[in-house]
Amino acid sequence: MKEISSRENPLYKELKQLATSSQARRKAQRSLLDGVHLCEAYLQLVGDPLMCVLSQSARGNHEAADILAECEARRVSCIVLPDALYNALSQVEQGVGIFFLVATPQTTAPSILSQPAVLLDRLQDPGNLGSILRSAAAAGIRQVFCSPGTVFAWSPKVLRAGMGAHFLLEIVENADLAALLKTAALPVLATSSHARQTIYEIDLAKPVAWLFGHEGQGVAEDLLSKASNQVAIPHLGRVESLNVAASAAVCFFEQVRQTLQHR
Repeated sequence: MKEISSRENPLYKELKQLATSSQARRKAQRSLLDGVHLCEAYLQLVGDPLMCVLSQSARGNHEAADILAECEARRVSCIVLPDALYNALSQVEQGVGIFFLVATPQTTAPSILSQPAVLLDRLQDPGNLGSILRSAAAAGIRQVFCSPGTVFAWSPKVLRAGMGAHFLLEIVENADLAALLKTAALPVLATSSHARQTIYEIDLAKPVAWLFGHEGQGVAEDLLSKASNQVAIPHLGRVESLNVAASAAVCFFEQVRQTLQHR
């Protein structure tokens, strides 16, 4: 284990740049997993991180100490920082004081869309994207395709909202959704408040892909026209539409319900 106490330390400067700059994280293809839950999930589902970083006070926390011990047993590089230096890196308020530095997975889109998936058109809110990833993983979906203009899936806020779902999914950034729709070998359903057919009237027991759009503008018209079906989520209250993450969860778990019903 290495202790760093100076802000001028080259490794600390590198970590500070990664912690504070999305551009730096994208260029280095590195992500930060902040908090006990994400670190534990990574160790369990993926493997060894590139580095484990702790605050001095975190060494007294049994959960963080267990993670540190596991990393040391795996011969992972471990760094301890004074609380003041650590807090300048972390975006989590009142956190335990531990994060992993990991390699950001680089996944490419398949030539043919052939398995259940989620296609996301220009989602802007990190919380929405993280929630959708979490719901998709819970519903057994494995692939997620994010169009250009969608918030970076491996940003700290999306990672925290996803609660480890990233490690169960194949996430493709800057995906050409129009090309995927063109080659889709299964139905692609787009949600639209103007659709006549509801999700409860369509057969979801067979594999489908889902297309969700921008929080305010919805799915772009050119993509919407390429979807196999447009479906609506009926509601009784006097609201125009549901939040996109809530819509996705309703769709995914209606699909789960129908799938289980047909087994």
